[in-house]
Amino acid sequence: MMLIVAVQCIPGMADGMGLLEAYESALMNDPTFRAAIHENEAGQQAIALGRAGLLPSLTITHLQGLSRGTQRTPDNNPLTPDRTSLHFNSEVTTLTLRQPLLNMEALAGYDQGHARANSSQAKFLGQSYELIVRLVEAYVKTLLAQDRFFLANAQLKALEELKLVNENMLRRGEGTRTDVLETQSRHALAQAQVIEAQDELDVARLALEAIVGQEVAQLDSLSGTFKAQPIHPPDFESWRQMALERNAELVTQRHVVTTNQLEVKKSLAGHAPRVDLVASLNRQNSASFLFPDRDATFASVGVEVNLPLYAGGRVVATTNQAQANKARAEADLDAMSDKVLVELRRQFQLLQSSIKRIESLELAVDSALLLVQATEKSIKGGVRINLDLLDAQSQLFSAQVNLAEARYSYLLSYLKLRLAAGSLILEDLEKVASYFVEKP
Repeated sequence: MMLIVAVQCIPGMADGMGLLEAYESALMNDPTFRAAIHENEAGQQAIALGRAGLLPSLTITHLQGLSRGTQRTPDNNPLTPDRTSLHFNSEVTTLTLRQPLLNMEALAGYDQGHARANSSQAKFLGQSYELIVRLVEAYVKTLLAQDRFFLANAQLKALEELKLVNENMLRRGEGTRTDVLETQSRHALAQAQVIEAQDELDVARLALEAIVGQEVAQLDSLSGTFKAQPIHPPDFESWRQMALERNAELVTQRHVVTTNQLEVKKSLAGHAPRVDLVASLNRQNSASFLFPDRDATFASVGVEVNLPLYAGGRVVATTNQAQANKARAEADLDAMSDKVLVELRRQFQLLQSSIKRIESLELAVDSALLLVQATEKSIKGGVRINLDLLDAQSQLFSAQVNLAEARYSYLLSYLKLRLAAGSLILEDLEKVASYFVEKP
């Protein structure tokens, strides 16, 4: 009978959690994703910042002061003083409206704000998809660690039983000291493997809990009717075209390139004239030594034209800097494209090999199980020895762990391939979740 690995409840864990439940929890609790949300919120403000340069600005300025001085009045009459003391409070209030009519720098800044917001949005979508992959990766790593832990325990228990059998047979004179020593050696090694597997499980569980933000108990296990699906579309070129068009990192970087191109345009606008409509309302109370007791209110409206002539080389320097940053962004885009295509090829081939590997390991597990059964019968018949059974059991446990790992690798490669291609959606997570069943 084939050995079935049961995912038991680990002491200290809370309630069980399925893959979709874990995803819902990760959306609320994963700190990396929460940081991505706030980063995108900040990035979306670039639109408003860019638009602000094209909208009117309204300012009010108020000046209030105490003036002290003297006024001299030349006079030839010696009886009349030629100096008069002036002491008064002055208030000046000005309301100014400025509306850009022609501002090339502000226009470039407006387009740049949209490019930055689009870049932020594309990056956030990519981080949303990455959350799915990170979660599933942590989930299956925990399951694989559980499989290894329980398989190691099962192997340890089998060796304990075999150790007792060997010792009893030795006492009856039917066994050999060599069989006992062989079993004891394997038993000690199995104990060390159980400790190692427990440590691996603890670390994997902590990594998963960090994403979902809570303790987890038993996880859904792989269905016994696991069936790998063929790759669709089957050719790599289709995936390549999809990745170049839709990969989140590439889309984000293209917006970065656009932002840098607009920065060049914005820098060049330093040579362009600027035309503003300016209107002001000015109120002055006792604001002049010449007319200290007079108040005045007046309004003005007009067009202000600023024509830059020379700024110490600042415009040329900023333009050269912007062009260099644009060239760097384009080079980063090329490097990122190469990186994405390498990852895409790796996941495509890994998915293909995982399908074949699963088929081979399923046969290996069946064969290893039959070998254990046949070895047990052969030992009873005196054809095989104790060491043969130990080797057969070890081969079975290794095949089972390798099969579980291959299945998890297939599911991860499926998600990572679609992530690299920019086609990962929530339905893909639901499809992967369908491979798991809740433990009764």
